[in-house]
Amino acid sequence: MGDSNQKSGMSRRNFIKGLGGGIAGATAIAAKTGKAAQEGPHGAMVVGAGPVKISLLINSKKHELTVDPRTTLLDALRNDLDYTGTKRVCNKGQCGACTVILNGKTILACSMLALDADGASVETIEGLAQGNKLHPLQEAFVKHDAMQCGFCTPGFIMSCVSLLRENNQPTLDEIKNGVAGNLCRCGTYPNIFKAVEDAATTIKKGG
Repeated sequence: MGDSNQKSGMSRRNFIKGLGGGIAGATAIAAKTGKAAQEGPHGAMVVGAGPVKISLLINSKKHELTVDPRTTLLDALRNDLDYTGTKRVCNKGQCGACTVILNGKTILACSMLALDADGASVETIEGLAQGNKLHPLQEAFVKHDAMQCGFCTPGFIMSCVSLLRENNQPTLDEIKNGVAGNLCRCGTYPNIFKAVEDAATTIKKGG
């Protein structure tokens, strides 16, 4: 029995050390949220199960809300704050339709808990236009007919915004790589690529 545990890399000492780390992590979360950690199924330490107060800076506007610890950032945006431009499609982190920019980096809102985004700056599709003036990428998507059903469009645009901020003159291969995590079931990829190239030129000229 002892030999098999040694071969698998598991020992009683390592198990106890890992358990201690889990308790410490739960304690840290509890301290952050102001909610006491409780012992859940199989001895796991969990936050809650009551609602938790969080704060989000969305498109430069501060929002304070109370969410269930299991609430995803996607659900908080759509259901609690009415930012419905961020789409729910696969809800499994596979299609990219729920892409938003969090603290300068693209993330999948369906795969992050709202609790983990507490205090973060979030950009959604609603924050790109300036009044009635669309963002160059939005204008380019319209110009090149880069959308069909439209469910994937916000996620593509947010991924492309992030790409152009890091590289304002991407090659076609770089554009393809930049949107590799976004799926378009209508197959408008060639038009999307043209739209990004066009927007890159516009942005470079100061448009």
